Amino acid sequence: MHIEFRHLRTIKAIHEEGGLARAADSLHITQSALSHQIKGLEDQAGVELFVRRSKPMRLSAAGMKMLRLAEEVLPRVAALEEDFDGLRAGKSGRLHIAIECHACFDWLLPVLEAFRQTWSDVDVDIRPGLQFEALPALIRQDVDLVISSDPEDLPGVDFTPLFDYEPVFVCAADHPLASKPFVGAADFADQTLITYPVDRPRLDVFSQLLFPAGIEPKAVRQVELSAVILLLVASGRGVSVLPDWVVRDVGSSQSIVTKPLTEAGITRRLYGATRDEETGKPFMSHVLKLCRTEPLKLQRSG
Repeated sequence: MHIEFRHLRTIKAIHEEGGLARAADSLHITQSALSHQIKGLEDQAGVELFVRRSKPMRLSAAGMKMLRLAEEVLPRVAALEEDFDGLRAGKSGRLHIAIECHACFDWLLPVLEAFRQTWSDVDVDIRPGLQFEALPALIRQDVDLVISSDPEDLPGVDFTPLFDYEPVFVCAADHPLASKPFVGAADFADQTLITYPVDRPRLDVFSQLLFPAGIEPKAVRQVELSAVILLLVASGRGVSVLPDWVVRDVGSSQSIVTKPLTEAGITRRLYGATRDEETGKPFMSHVLKLCRTEPLKLQRSG
């Protein structure tokens, strides 16, 4: 049998309306065209789908089987059409995110909570394990947004500036470096540096300070969580360099102090990388706006 959606809609309409005339009106076709459609469908099936001498017109046992199919399939088709309408209008879609910045979870989760309240139909996910392959994953369409501090000239990719931040030195309040007005590259030579488990070129302390000066710390210890890094620093197990949004609450702490890196300080910028054909989508524009504004609240709260 060759069953089309219109056949399922016909069966459902006749069952609900109880007759050909009213069903034809509801389907916006002539009664003659509807009768012809039913005859063709019954010829294909080789059975009668209606008990014609009954009033109101009712389905046969075979017709009831087709009605059950219609009741299962048509709502799913309608839901798919609604999804496609949302995609065309930019009201729904997919927002899978990869972050090259390990500490970005601190501000990204509040951003996504605010985003969810407006765009509940957008499928949001953070894709782990892509820190080092994030931009290729964006080009392959495995992810839709990459948070990065290293923009590249890539065909078909937009890098939208989000916000500036300052990587700051963090040490225990009784540490010898705590009394200095700022910390330079040479100060790390005899220190245990606690970092995120990220390749050195992607860590600001290395790329912006230690590599250019040719300085190697006495030891490097990698820790996954910001809170644990701060705990280790407070207990004198080492020093660290963290984005300013991570240490926003340190000002009120008696056990930890922060210092600028170099006398002038170091400023970095984060970007949101998207495929250029999707940058202007309403939900993408909104999440990029939130990524520009929400982290600034965290920076100012310190």
